[in-house]
Amino acid sequence: MKTRIVIRWLLICAAALAWSGVSAATAADANKSAKPQAKPAAKPQSGPKPTLADVSYGTHPKQVLDFYKAESAAPTPVVFYIHGGGWMGGKKAPFNASEYLKAGISVVSIEYRFIPEATTDKVVPPVKGPLTDAARALQFVRSKAKEWNIDKTRIGATGGSAGACSSLWLAFHDDMADPKSSDPIARESTRLTCAGVYVAQTSLDPKQMKEWTPNSNYGGHAFGLPQFQKFLEGRDKIMPWIKEYSPYELVTADDPPIFLSYNAPPALGQEQKDPTHTANFGVKLQEKCRSVGVECHLAYQGAKDPEYRGVGDFLIAKLKGKGAEKK
Repeated sequence: MKTRIVIRWLLICAAALAWSGVSAATAADANKSAKPQAKPAAKPQSGPKPTLADVSYGTHPKQVLDFYKAESAAPTPVVFYIHGGGWMGGKKAPFNASEYLKAGISVVSIEYRFIPEATTDKVVPPVKGPLTDAARALQFVRSKAKEWNIDKTRIGATGGSAGACSSLWLAFHDDMADPKSSDPIARESTRLTCAGVYVAQTSLDPKQMKEWTPNSNYGGHAFGLPQFQKFLEGRDKIMPWIKEYSPYELVTADDPPIFLSYNAPPALGQEQKDPTHTANFGVKLQEKCRSVGVECHLAYQGAKDPEYRGVGDFLIAKLKGKGAEKK
């Protein structure tokens, strides 16, 4: 039994590492056509070196970030990048920030604790580790607004796969700022201006995932349940966690605009070649967003968004356009 569990964890790690490169590669193509390649390259794209590297935003060795400063007399917007890798692998660098820097947008790329590290730190459920690390990093960036010449009212998140899920969690979660905290960083907001993401998992509810895509097999490790069947069987007991950490559960009318990009067309209710990154996730989130009046764009192979060419085009427009400041 223990051997099977270990093998299962190794398979999850291998898949996570394979997808960690996808987010970096796709982010480099952010402002190109919204029609993604069927098999995106895993090789990271080269680009400018960060202005500041490995800046600590917490006490854990993984709680570090890179800052790429856009040259500007006025405070700049920020693209906040969260790398993918199933919350099990991946790295913040190298990241090609060229497109955003040319548009006058600074970039932050973060590292964070993975599921095993959060488990070692006794974080419950484990997914709380990477997600709250992302929130803390965002607050830290806002605390540096004056020093880094950034406009903390204009921050958009991006990332692929698990990094996309983390970005959406931030986008939909209520503000986690604590105005009464003695820690000035904790007093900063965690809300976003927008989020544009790639191949996002929009739900961490196993029943929901099986209904949307019958061969779903991902997500249980977020809650300490590596076997999907155990994840499904234990759903009722962990429902409070699912409601807290599944992006789909958190959507409300006051949430920011969203752009979702996928590599293949959706087929709801049908098995998918890549169930972990299926556009079925995007279709259902778009339905939920539209039902409460949240702007949500969806692009996938064979279907472009009529308003934006891709994730990068969307982020630049929302962060630099008129009325981009978050109300």
